[in-house]
Amino acid sequence: MENKHDGRQVILYIAMSLDGYIADKNGGVHWLMGDGSDPENKGSYPEFYETIDTVILGYKTYDQVANELFPNHWIYDDRKSYVFTHHQLPNTKSITFTHEEPVGLIEKLKKEEGKDIWICGGSSIVNQLLKSDMIDTFCFSIIPTILGEGISLFHHHEMEKKLKLVSTRTYDGIVDLVYKRRL
Repeated sequence: MENKHDGRQVILYIAMSLDGYIADKNGGVHWLMGDGSDPENKGSYPEFYETIDTVILGYKTYDQVANELFPNHWIYDDRKSYVFTHHQLPNTKSITFTHEEPVGLIEKLKKEEGKDIWICGGSSIVNQLLKSDMIDTFCFSIIPTILGEGISLFHHHEMEKKLKLVSTRTYDGIVDLVYKRRL
């Protein structure tokens, strides 16, 4: 995850099924695991996490992380999190709930000093940023599962996006693919 560009990079780092879904048909992520061949191997995530200081989430992703995956504490408490929502929720030390448009917020954040910006989810935010060509690096952890249906990462786009493969990594049956935007 080396940053060889000036300024903060916007990185989509997300897990998805082999058939391109980020959640099952009920919005669940219970299937987000490897094949059990090397369960102690955490892959690229620990290294990646050290390169970011900002986490961007939609409300559904936030709710899933906060209430399903890690209900006892905010797992990203050591980073600044921005959650896009229409709900009126009180901000905390590390979480800002915002009505702002994702593209506008990302443009502001990129001008600030700091580490890279992680687009954690969900698909609506990813697709808005993709349409505005705001994502610099795409990191996909391909989970060895075919869901058949669910919440698709990418919506239909009018513009083709050309990417350059930067690296691959395998662990516990998972394949990490890292692409940079081709300019």
